[in-house]
Amino acid sequence: MLLIGGGVASVRCARALRRHGFEGTITIVGAEDRLPYNRPPLSKELLREDLPDELLEAEPASWYARRSIEVAMGTRVVSLDATAARATLADGSAIAFERCLLATGAGLRRLGIPNAGDALMLRTAADARRLRAAAVGVAPGAPVVVIGGGFIGLEVASGLAALGLRPTVVEMAPQLWAGSLGTGLAAWAADRLTKHGVELRLAAVVTGLSRDSASIGESEVPAAFVIAGIGVRPREELAFEAGIATGDGVLVDDGGRTSHPRIWAAGDVARVSGRRVEHWHAAREAGERAALSMLGLPVPAVPPAWVFSEVAGATLDVIGATDGWDEDRWVEEDRVLAYLAHDRVVGLASIDGALPASDARRLVSSGASIDEVRAAIR
Repeated sequence: MLLIGGGVASVRCARALRRHGFEGTITIVGAEDRLPYNRPPLSKELLREDLPDELLEAEPASWYARRSIEVAMGTRVVSLDATAARATLADGSAIAFERCLLATGAGLRRLGIPNAGDALMLRTAADARRLRAAAVGVAPGAPVVVIGGGFIGLEVASGLAALGLRPTVVEMAPQLWAGSLGTGLAAWAADRLTKHGVELRLAAVVTGLSRDSASIGESEVPAAFVIAGIGVRPREELAFEAGIATGDGVLVDDGGRTSHPRIWAAGDVARVSGRRVEHWHAAREAGERAALSMLGLPVPAVPPAWVFSEVAGATLDVIGATDGWDEDRWVEEDRVLAYLAHDRVVGLASIDGALPASDARRLVSSGASIDEVRAAIR
């Protein structure tokens, strides 16, 4: 088995393959020059604290050795011949395979403004180290600008505020999360962020950067540094060039099977039954389902999406659909919010663990009522 991509989708696929009795060769190929690691801490713990690298790793080096899993990091696959079952690497060498997982993830969207290269970005562990160095390298109370009011932007702004800086979040939409999580949760987050020293500029656009400021409309906002978190694009080029069906991601079924019988896909690059979810839990679970599908074993249904985030010191679990709902309603104020379609729950937001994620997933899967949700709250 060839697993292309050095993230948790590949690691969980490898784990599941061995757990279910696969004894053949498994090779993980990753472009970054380090073992696969978990990305969620990059915008949370690693920003607030100087965590050692080993705490980020998905598994230690000994784990791969014990399971006879070859890991080739700092290695990039430049082309894939699905019919010949052959992947060509940047150095001109090739790897033959019987089945292949594409877990190439997603790449950052870039700013299209003057001096955009001056903005820090956050996708890799190296990016996170640069961001922390910038944050601890300026005076307490220094102003910083965060472009983007989505999950990453709000997590970074929260972390910078916890370090004693004064972040300004600039979001082009009139609500946080571009309105995708509704007015109730956006208002809760805005209130909490403001109380923790984060200024919000909504329905605003950064039009340019200079050495010590960001241009927002007609005003210049001081900034010791600027960080941008404006989303990602799936790295689907390998699949597209190999003739595999793509469209805002590699198109796969619930088991990760692509349009080619030798190729599977999982993680941020995969569009599972019409939906692409760019979060850690989805990548982990999709890698496991792909392994089962590769082995011809029964594949469980895709569970409701689960996004874990933090907003100014509060934990936030968002479960299920963030679209397709017609009403958002607090079940308990500032604790649990429900997203409803025809009076049935299709999504839930739980603050500080008021509703365990496992219970929330069960309730969303069953299309529970508000009363059933209320009964499950701690």
